[in-house]
Amino acid sequence: MRFLIEHLRVLHHTLRHLLLTPNASLLNILIIGIALSLPVGGYVLLKSVQSLGSQIAGTPQISVFLTTGTSDSEIGRIGEKLKQHAAIKRIEFVSRELALKKLQQTTGLSDMIDGLSQNPLPDAFVIYPKENNVASLEVLRDELKTWQHLEHVQLDSAWVQKLQALLNFGRMAVAILATLLSFALIAITFNTIRLQILTRREEIEVAKLIGATDAFIRRPFLYFGLIQGLLGGIAAWLLVAGSLQLLNYQVSTLTQLYASSFSLQRLSLGDSMTLLGFSAYLGWMGAWFSVSQHLWRIEPR
Repeated sequence: MRFLIEHLRVLHHTLRHLLLTPNASLLNILIIGIALSLPVGGYVLLKSVQSLGSQIAGTPQISVFLTTGTSDSEIGRIGEKLKQHAAIKRIEFVSRELALKKLQQTTGLSDMIDGLSQNPLPDAFVIYPKENNVASLEVLRDELKTWQHLEHVQLDSAWVQKLQALLNFGRMAVAILATLLSFALIAITFNTIRLQILTRREEIEVAKLIGATDAFIRRPFLYFGLIQGLLGGIAAWLLVAGSLQLLNYQVSTLTQLYASSFSLQRLSLGDSMTLLGFSAYLGWMGAWFSVSQHLWRIEPR
């Protein structure tokens, strides 16, 4: 109980010290908040893009286009062979006539298409594989390319692989940015605590003279760094939440034009707790480094 009371007393003293220097404290908190909001905002945007990609991608498909002039019997044989394939769940046959009809309905170029002397589209099969992973889809695609009477084999979700590669690049960029800014935030707290130690040098010397331990002297500085980091994390959360609110207002206007319901994802409870915990830890770490480096230099004279 006495241990808890002592920590609460130090916490109260640290909060009062923050309030006694409102301008400097607010500036440091704002700098930490802005720095943290950059990688957090990038993380949220990547999550939103990944979610949009998953919605658009749907079930992976492989489109197989037959060579022109393939006979009905050969088409039937290829269809049976596809149905019996172990890696294929189901298939759909799209005749050249049906493909042309769909093209007329979706493009609005019916007059131009009616003027064609012959149907330029081939017969095709749409294949739904059993496995959705990239490696299996590529193996199946490469195998189908070796079959006779198949003019072209297209993996319709190939663009998703490019999107995934782009997302991986974005994650790496956000991770590097977060790492660099983390070191910067530690440096900010390190310098703040160093200045406090120097301005309270005489007080620390007196405390050591009357028998105060290093742990006792170190405690308020560690609390200061932790609280400053936590408040910086709260500032970052508010900045990201406010920015997402403004962006979602503009995104909703855009998506209405495309009859879509897409919106940028907000920070989840788990993400928010991680942000606050990480920012508090960075503040504590910066304070610990600073105290460890400077406190031992101060000895009673």
